[in-house]
Amino acid sequence: MAKSIKIRAKVKDGVTEVKSLMTHPMETGARKDSKTGEKIPAHFIQEVTCEVGGKTVMTALWSGGVSKNPYLSFKFKGAEKGDQLTLKWVDNQGGSDSVEAAIG
Repeated sequence: MAKSIKIRAKVKDGVTEVKSLMTHPMETGARKDSKTGEKIPAHFIQEVTCEVGGKTVMTALWSGGVSKNPYLSFKFKGAEKGDQLTLKWVDNQGGSDSVEAAIG
């Protein structure tokens, strides 16, 4: 999949704030196609993880109840300016994406 994650991470007073926007359809599997009447298959992000320096700092387990193109924001302690952060997701159809960014 093409890069589907936009991310920004900044540290202030020892706390890093991460803001991300993910492009994903997030289909629940309950909607029907208006033209064919067929159910649209479930297609949603199941797991989002964030790692810094080889340590997992955040894990989110999602389902079809999360809106299309989800926005995720979280904070954690222990990182420094310039550290590399990796944010990745895996969906229920085996798709995945990841992005790396330096903490500002």
